[in-house]
Amino acid sequence: MRYLDEQTQAELLNMNEVIEEVGQALQAFSEGKTETPLRHVIPFNEENRYLVMPALSDELKIVGLKTVSFVPDNPKKGKSTITGSVILSDYETGETLAVLDGGYLTKIRTGAISGVATKYLSREDAKVLTVIGAGVQAEGLIEAVMAVRNIEEIHFSSRTKEKAEKLAKATQQQFGVKVKVYDEADEAMEGADVVVTATNASKPVYSHTLHPGVHLNAVGSFKPDMQELPSESMMVANKIVVESTEAAMEETGDLKVPQDEGVLTEDMLYSELGDIVSGKKEGREDEKEVTLFKSVGLAIVDIVVAQYFYKKSLENKKS
Repeated sequence: MRYLDEQTQAELLNMNEVIEEVGQALQAFSEGKTETPLRHVIPFNEENRYLVMPALSDELKIVGLKTVSFVPDNPKKGKSTITGSVILSDYETGETLAVLDGGYLTKIRTGAISGVATKYLSREDAKVLTVIGAGVQAEGLIEAVMAVRNIEEIHFSSRTKEKAEKLAKATQQQFGVKVKVYDEADEAMEGADVVVTATNASKPVYSHTLHPGVHLNAVGSFKPDMQELPSESMMVANKIVVESTEAAMEETGDLKVPQDEGVLTEDMLYSELGDIVSGKKEGREDEKEVTLFKSVGLAIVDIVVAQYFYKKSLENKKS
């Protein structure tokens, strides 16, 4: 059995390869070829949450389990809000093949899913990216969007300006792009072609109306009482896309709150992302469309990314 820590995964990563694998996993999910039960959430120590997510696919010959601890006070102690692990098992024997650090894997998985969405839903000539939130998830999102679009300028906004400035500096060094940090999210969204929101906010992080041609990836708000996007965005969007209709309507306030307000109904969701990957549904169809992808994560994708890292580690060992 192998343990793949953050550093090992980072050394093995090729984001374009992961985006490709994740697209296939999303397609298998939407075609009903996976077993991905709704995640089980157990509260502990007041605000904390323990999430348990098994998944398997006979089609992909893969089985595994993801566990995540969400502890909102951890940053005060200099620790990560989200920690966890992914257990990859042998499809034939059931034996444990590998345990992977879940924090880094979640960052890459989250980024890669939005990378798939950005590939199919954003304008091909997108040049300006806005990032709202400056935590770990934002790093993976930037890397994935950069992998599928020729981004030249990135705008940053976060509740903690120092964190936004730090991420902007690191991004500029890594990708050589122009960066700007804004006090307000609404200002940061001006002129954006692609927007990503990755915060732990319970209330909407912007009030800006989504302008024609923009694509938004929203990955925060993973509890029913958390709403990262204003309800108005759901009314403005021409296409609202999710990984899983059932999970999205159940798990995120970004959809549940507008539903409770009478602004959104399930039949207003355009498609699951996997159906766009397979060609069953169209992605972006014109330059003016406003597209919105709401991500809550899917355990089968985590297991697929875990298998990617495991296979890469075996290849590296051989070479």
